[in-house]
Amino acid sequence: MTAPRNPPFRAEHIGSLLRPEELVKKRYAVAEKSASQEELKPIEQKAIRDIVKVQQECGIHSITNGEYSRHQFWGTFFETLNGMEEINLREGGYDQSIFRAYAPDVKSFMHAKTVPNQVTVATGKISHTGTSSFLPEFEFLKTLVPESQWKDIKVSETSIPDFKLTLTSPSWYHFRYGPKKAYVAGAYTNDDEYFADVAKAYQTELKILYAAGLRNAQVDDPNLAYFCSEAMLEGWKNDKENFHSADEQLDAYIKFYNACFERAEDFHLGIHLCRGNYMGSKHFSEGAYDNIAAKLFNNLNVSTYYLEYDTPRAGGFEPLKQLPKHKNVVLGVVTSKFPKLEDQKEMVERVYKAADYVAEGSNVSRQEALQRLSVSPQCGFASHAEGNSLEHEDMRKKLMLVRAIADEVWPGQP
Repeated sequence: MTAPRNPPFRAEHIGSLLRPEELVKKRYAVAEKSASQEELKPIEQKAIRDIVKVQQECGIHSITNGEYSRHQFWGTFFETLNGMEEINLREGGYDQSIFRAYAPDVKSFMHAKTVPNQVTVATGKISHTGTSSFLPEFEFLKTLVPESQWKDIKVSETSIPDFKLTLTSPSWYHFRYGPKKAYVAGAYTNDDEYFADVAKAYQTELKILYAAGLRNAQVDDPNLAYFCSEAMLEGWKNDKENFHSADEQLDAYIKFYNACFERAEDFHLGIHLCRGNYMGSKHFSEGAYDNIAAKLFNNLNVSTYYLEYDTPRAGGFEPLKQLPKHKNVVLGVVTSKFPKLEDQKEMVERVYKAADYVAEGSNVSRQEALQRLSVSPQCGFASHAEGNSLEHEDMRKKLMLVRAIADEVWPGQP
């Protein structure tokens, strides 16, 4: 079995791109009810058309809508499922003790005396409504290239762009809450029941998107990367309410994710392990992939791993020795957090260094190992509406740098 290709492409990006100020302001106005959804739509669609052109001009083939149809990276998948409720919208709010105080994002929010966005839990049995909140994003993207091109989803010899849709982590509304607090009493009695219903809903979502023609998706997942964090692991160990060890919880998540990710054979699915990408270019966690690499690469049913490697907080490339021959890694060596442009020569050398570890682990040549690698920014440029601490032109230069690195390492490949 060989690793799939095109997708992923040699020059990738993680999905979110800096939003125009006009779009951000209008979406806030809609939320405050001082503007209508009808006023937002033309602004949103123009912004998407413009950002698709930017990606094409930069030589990017995994085209996204920049997540311009969302306020934040995870979208509205869970919020639109039957049985899920945003309890932060209730009269009187909710009890903050439901959170894991040591969960990296929660810890950061609480330190700033705020609460995580959208506090959503299961208050009844979870099921898919049959209507996808992600589908309209994909359907609009399809209108931006001729139908004769998007019918053949994969990139051809004429370099037709392949649309990529970013999806919610299955554990997004589970990890941040304490044991058995992702659902209220009476909705579920244990995690297995909760996971089973979420998995069925996730499978339905993937089937809807596949039927519409999507063949390339990326799950954005901060939670698995948190199992690399020594601070989180220490907090987990000291939490007397936990009924699993951290290792057992990781195993449970992988089993859960695999149930969610059941899909057609030609549906390329990747997962981005994020360490936080909040307003002001903040990150939430640190730690090398060593703790989870063997399970992540060998047990999780995805084809591609989008990994952050822009700073030492992610550790070295040694865990890549665990990468199986039928899977890919996209190396996030270019930071999306700050404007300073990396040195192309240094980044190319880092790609080669990573390839050497892949080669060592698989007992193949560097050139053979390079066939399972790609390059990208380490994360999105705007996981939340306001985006990171850089300007639109800085982002363009970063995307062009990614393309230039890919062209040097893999000349002539998309």
